[in-house]
Amino acid sequence: MKKEEKTNVMRVLDAKKISYESHTYEPDATLTGEEIAAILNEDSAKVFKTLVTQGKSNTYYVFVVPVKEELDLKKAAKAAGEKSIDMIKQKELLPLTGYVHGGCSPIGMKKQFKTFIHKTASTYEKIYVSAGRVGAQIEISPADLISVTRCIEEDIVV
Repeated sequence: MKKEEKTNVMRVLDAKKISYESHTYEPDATLTGEEIAAILNEDSAKVFKTLVTQGKSNTYYVFVVPVKEELDLKKAAKAAGEKSIDMIKQKELLPLTGYVHGGCSPIGMKKQFKTFIHKTASTYEKIYVSAGRVGAQIEISPADLISVTRCIEEDIVV
């Protein structure tokens, strides 16, 4: 990637001297996570999506799960210490996080929300998450992602 094409995610990682590799593809918000994994020529279990939720207490939470998996809202609520959790509406994503649907990353949101990552992440040497825009992913070690986002490993999928 050219220097001027760096995303906020990459700038955050560069500032913290965390190594990553960026990958780009033709931006298409209609691609599924599994299709993105195929474009990256990677196992979909290593490609993670970022989901933003709101608890019954009105607190926001971020969940990072493999693209082929579905967030279990009951497990998510339990992990967050909430009675219940719901996905936020798509129109709320950009004003809340600074990211659009399909380009939401757990790194570099407008505000740091309590973040959880599915426990399988740490079984891989590297995983992929959005680089902060549609058509861009970063490959990063789970330990570095956990360090920069202060996320908590949990069993949060169906």
